[in-house]
Amino acid sequence: MLIMPSLLTIVLPCYNEQGVLKQSIPIIWKQVDNLIKNQNVSPDSRLLLVDDGSADDTWVEIQTLSNQYPNTIKALKLTRNFGHQNAVFAGMTFARDRLNTDVCISMDCDLQDDPKIISQMVAEYQAGYEVVYGVRSSRNKDTTAKRSFAQWYYRILSGLKIDIIPDHADYRLLGKKALNALTQFNENNLFLRGIVPLLGYPSTKVYYEREERIAGYSKYDISRMIRLAINGICSFSSAPLVFILWLGMIISLFSVFMGIWALGVKLFGNGSIPGWASIVVPMYFLGGIQLFTMGVIGIYVGKIFEEAKHRPKYLIEQEL
Repeated sequence: MLIMPSLLTIVLPCYNEQGVLKQSIPIIWKQVDNLIKNQNVSPDSRLLLVDDGSADDTWVEIQTLSNQYPNTIKALKLTRNFGHQNAVFAGMTFARDRLNTDVCISMDCDLQDDPKIISQMVAEYQAGYEVVYGVRSSRNKDTTAKRSFAQWYYRILSGLKIDIIPDHADYRLLGKKALNALTQFNENNLFLRGIVPLLGYPSTKVYYEREERIAGYSKYDISRMIRLAINGICSFSSAPLVFILWLGMIISLFSVFMGIWALGVKLFGNGSIPGWASIVVPMYFLGGIQLFTMGVIGIYVGKIFEEAKHRPKYLIEQEL
């Protein structure tokens, strides 16, 4: 019985990538074409570009590339910017439902994710791994601030017992079983880096050196990184709420000692202004704690609010 090679789809989320795609697509497709020629993947393997509501001419560039590479490029145009994680999820869902893909790889379209390891990822899949993570071998090219932020972030996640692959972004391969399982997750607050390890399928890592963007600018500044980090922590752990509980208990105990101290000042005062320290210091301290705890609780309430509405993760305006 002849076993047909697996159909591979590479999902490439695009947001304001005008000028990038015409340089990166030929390089990425070359790797897929080599796999096809070596009969490692099906001749029907494709690139799937997902335009996440770009404000520039990204979609026009995608259409031009589609004419240059007929039967090679599929594309989705979302109605607006739904965010990187939702764009990746949209591409993977479309690849499963409409392209009948067997193997799906998600990666950035700016060549920061090294396309040369695509063949290694496919080889690991053929060796029996349902999930293959592309992991950075180093962070030497990051700024000091970005590198320090990443290191502390992974330490916090590890301390909270959140299963995540350090130095792995969204460059990964999913086999058909893992893809089917992933698309069953219905939460609106997607954090794929935390969801994929929950699938539990056999997995391995392939290491690569992350390069600079070939053009354009990074969409992940420090503020977006912080939002993604908060989303990851609050989506997979209730530890911040437990922290608030313990903080309240500690402050209550501290208040008892403050009361004893205030009584001591009253009985054995040494000329200090009566009541100043015992009122002002706790007032500012407790005010800051209240604002902090309300903010943390607000994040969780906001997530409940978003999930309760059951709004779609994305809407497709056009297929190419």
